[in-house]
Amino acid sequence: MPVRLLLQLSRRNLLRHRRRTFMLLLAISVAVSGVTFMNSLIRGFQHDMREAVVVNMTGDIKVLAPGYRDDPSIENSFVLADGWAPDLPVDLVDGWAARIKVPAVILSERETRGIQLVGVDPASERISFIGSVSYAGEPLASPEDARLLVGKALAEQLQTAVGRRLVIMTQGSDGLNREAGFRIAGIYDADGTGLEKAFVFTGVSALQRLLDAKVVTEVSIRLREEGSSAAEGFSARGRLMDYFTGLDVLRWQELEPQAAAMFAFADSAIFIWFLIMMGALIFGLVNTLITSVMERVREFGMLRALGMRPGSVVVQVVLESTLVMALGVLIGLGIGSLLVGWLADGIDLSAWAEGVELAGMRSLLVPRLLPGDLLLVALMSLVFGVLASLYPAWRAVKVKPLEALRR
Repeated sequence: MPVRLLLQLSRRNLLRHRRRTFMLLLAISVAVSGVTFMNSLIRGFQHDMREAVVVNMTGDIKVLAPGYRDDPSIENSFVLADGWAPDLPVDLVDGWAARIKVPAVILSERETRGIQLVGVDPASERISFIGSVSYAGEPLASPEDARLLVGKALAEQLQTAVGRRLVIMTQGSDGLNREAGFRIAGIYDADGTGLEKAFVFTGVSALQRLLDAKVVTEVSIRLREEGSSAAEGFSARGRLMDYFTGLDVLRWQELEPQAAAMFAFADSAIFIWFLIMMGALIFGLVNTLITSVMERVREFGMLRALGMRPGSVVVQVVLESTLVMALGVLIGLGIGSLLVGWLADGIDLSAWAEGVELAGMRSLLVPRLLPGDLLLVALMSLVFGVLASLYPAWRAVKVKPLEALRR
């Protein structure tokens, strides 16, 4: 039987039972729009998690001296050649920064705290959070700037302010303690109190003079988002390993394994959520299709008596299910995309700031709708729709023409 005729029969049957068809479309649309919207939230969470790791002084790839992760002191450092720049494609690298990061103690007139003292070149730090935060006071001017940038939360703990002096104590390259006074240039307000309490910044050259060592403890490289895939990341890492022989060249997944595990779980969560929603939907779809088949026993018997082959009966039932599913998927994707567009400015989670920060997220969750996710939802929904129609189609084929005509 021609497919065109089967399509006409399927369309007429769907229009003949408008209420049932409408309810099916409504159920499919709600399920698909819910999956689409939830996927966008998970992708937003995933993107925030990766961004939080990358901008929080980690980068996509980091070069470290062997043993630095176990003992982050100036002893585990290395010399970076003057004028060095990563030998990577320009369209792959977003930026890079060489830093000194050592543990230190900071003292104000009233309080003492343990911190990570970081020597930076301000011009290179657009790749980290320090390049985008707001300041009270002013940022560092150059690598020679011997002033401090202190986090807002730490400044409150130390009961200090812009322009006041603080004392820094740390260990020099000779193993002896170094102590120096610094004036506060600015107080930065980061997205999370953990960062504000952990990091204090000064010029990298100024810190090298304090430590009496013209070295760095890390080189952090950030890749462009479109070039940060696993394949590109491993390729960039391989080229850096060829240059930095004897040093550790690590991707962010190795530096932050817990965040990497949660990042990978987000991909699984998308499939789990899809299976839950589609599984519930399929049960309803199968029951509805079986009811439709049982109501049309005489119709199928008549068609079989007129010469319709069993395969054509199966195709007709599958076509009906596919048509409803395809239309419902289009409507659901449209509704889901509109919801994501409506929340394009993000969802404010500042009321749960502490818990959000522990999860590695920002206080503003922005949904991210990826074309690949839309395509995946559409294709898998259609596949599930076809699978759901196979059993009702089999029931229709099992009906014998003579028995059907007697009913």
